[in-house]
Amino acid sequence: MPHTKHTQDACNGLASSRNKRHPRSLHGVGIGANDVANSMADAVGSRSISIKKAVIAAAVCEFAGAVLVGAHVTDTIRKGIVSPEAMAGDVQASALGMCCALFAAALWLHLASWWGMPVSTTHSIVGAVAGVGIVAAGWHAINMGKMGQIIASWFISPVAGAIMAYFMFRLMVWLILGSQTPVRSAIRFAPFVTFLVGLIMALATLYKGLKHVLGEWTWVSDHGIELSVAVGVLSALGTRWYLKTRLANDFDKPLPTQLDRVERMLAPIVVITSCCVAFSHGANDVANAVGPLAAVVDIVKHGEVKAKVEVPFWILCLGGTGIVIGLATYGYRVMETVGSRITVLTPSRGIAADVSATTVVLICSRMGIPVSTTHTLVGAVLGVGFARGLSAVNRKVTANIFGGWLITVPAAGGLAIVLFVVGRALFL
Repeated sequence: MPHTKHTQDACNGLASSRNKRHPRSLHGVGIGANDVANSMADAVGSRSISIKKAVIAAAVCEFAGAVLVGAHVTDTIRKGIVSPEAMAGDVQASALGMCCALFAAALWLHLASWWGMPVSTTHSIVGAVAGVGIVAAGWHAINMGKMGQIIASWFISPVAGAIMAYFMFRLMVWLILGSQTPVRSAIRFAPFVTFLVGLIMALATLYKGLKHVLGEWTWVSDHGIELSVAVGVLSALGTRWYLKTRLANDFDKPLPTQLDRVERMLAPIVVITSCCVAFSHGANDVANAVGPLAAVVDIVKHGEVKAKVEVPFWILCLGGTGIVIGLATYGYRVMETVGSRITVLTPSRGIAADVSATTVVLICSRMGIPVSTTHTLVGAVLGVGFARGLSAVNRKVTANIFGGWLITVPAAGGLAIVLFVVGRALFL
């Protein structure tokens, strides 16, 4: 295979940092080490970008998304899992409970990241808040319908991501990579692929990443489809010009060389898609992740428990800073798992995985179905692996990942219960 060397180099680069010491600190650090590392894993695993550059790019995109256009209002009781009324009787216990939930979710994310398991930040917070709610107010305070949706998403997310990625990668093989003249096929068909990439990434950025500010940008929200199509068209035109310019002398080269050249030309696209995923994550999920901290600040300030609170700018900055630290210190572990240990990735496979995961998350978000970006992306990576045959997927690593997903909610909940019980005995 012409790409094996490049992928092996990427794996070596990921593994080279294993002996470094890494500090533990805020919940945001756990998010950076896990969720944000997921967003860049395909780009690093396919050797489209070095791990150092990936950390810098993801840090900039994530921090910009969180601070510039992040949600300034968030649910205090994550995703409505626990009734705010049930927690309103004792504001001191509520403040302590949110602190315990934050620390429990952070601890679980640190452990999962250290083990290289890509788990959901959202599910970690959900489990931790639910654990506190059970101890503080009883089982009746837990919204079992919402918990059922969370459990269903464990299956919906990876399956939908895998199916879409499988067919998208097979389409790329049929049009370009499986051709006897891949350079000519790339010039002819790659613009259609990049049109889809530009369209989907623009839609995701507008309607998921920037959804909190679209109310103020009415012109953008009214013309979101047209703007996204324009981005897709510009992407296609730019791709055609770029490929014709860079591949002009490669038409008659041997097939392996042509394939390698095509993959190299696709590398910038997977970097762009990964950056879009990181930006959308920062804009959409960071405020939710720091929701318990915002709740504590609001309780201290106003002396009551609210369903929704303002997220102060300094908390968004704190979350964004923690994410950058987590990504820079030991995010490489999750990058290694998703980017190289599940299956071998190349730029074309990374594009198929990123775009498929983003599409599924966007569609489910518009339909009101709660899905995890992490779960969807891992499913998409599995999908491109299955497109090459079952033997192309590391089943042991996959089983470990699924196991981590299943225990995330109870593990975070159990940690939160222990912390809350001890904290209540000591301080209340």
